[in-house]
Amino acid sequence: MVFPIGDDNTGRLRTPYVTYLFIAINVFVFVFLQGLGTNEQFTYAFSTVPQEIRTGQDVAKPVRVEFGDQTATIPLQPTPGSVYLTLLVSMFMHGSLMHLLGNMLFLWIFGDNVEDDLGPGRYSAFYIATGILASLAHVVSTFTFGDNPFIPSLGASGAISGVMGGYLVLHPHRRVRVIMLRMLTEVPGYVAVGLWFVFQLISAFGLIGQGPQSGGGVAFMAHIGGFIAGVVLVKVFAVGSRPTAPRRRR
Repeated sequence: MVFPIGDDNTGRLRTPYVTYLFIAINVFVFVFLQGLGTNEQFTYAFSTVPQEIRTGQDVAKPVRVEFGDQTATIPLQPTPGSVYLTLLVSMFMHGSLMHLLGNMLFLWIFGDNVEDDLGPGRYSAFYIATGILASLAHVVSTFTFGDNPFIPSLGASGAISGVMGGYLVLHPHRRVRVIMLRMLTEVPGYVAVGLWFVFQLISAFGLIGQGPQSGGGVAFMAHIGGFIAGVVLVKVFAVGSRPTAPRRRR
């Protein structure tokens, strides 16, 4: 298992204000709107429910779901406005403090370099686009593989997976500090990000047909969808956006 903890920012020309802003928004939503995870009314109103995205109809009632040999009731709440709004809002929500901290660490490590390449405006659009595509990938996979469509999903990991896909394309050889086999070391970006993606593939396809609960509630197909979207789209967003270092006059 490879766990990134930092990377080499040599050559970065821009201060990553948008990455800092996204981190701040995620923290604000979890602390003040989700009440550190205690405000279930807000959380279940704005989480993405695959059934709602497929039909366009809000499901505002308790639903029973199975987790292996156990059952649970999920108190889905009415969503103000269109249910498609949840595709955006849910990417700034989290299920627990550890969920938030893990996602924000990865965003802090990889987001600044991608923002440096794209610029703040394009980076913002890239982040939102890959996050929405990640959620849609989760919705499609839910129905494709027969998972329960009433189980809501939330979190920034789909968008961050898109950022990591962009990082792999733009910075494959940038040194990334990781914890590997209980040792602190440095590896190229393609190793750190590549091994992470391989783990997502193994986890996702090893769980197909077993239901989302088998993955501990992790929407691996959202990670895969966001990552692929990032790989495919980052060069499109990067066209003409890289800043140049200031030149001295002679």
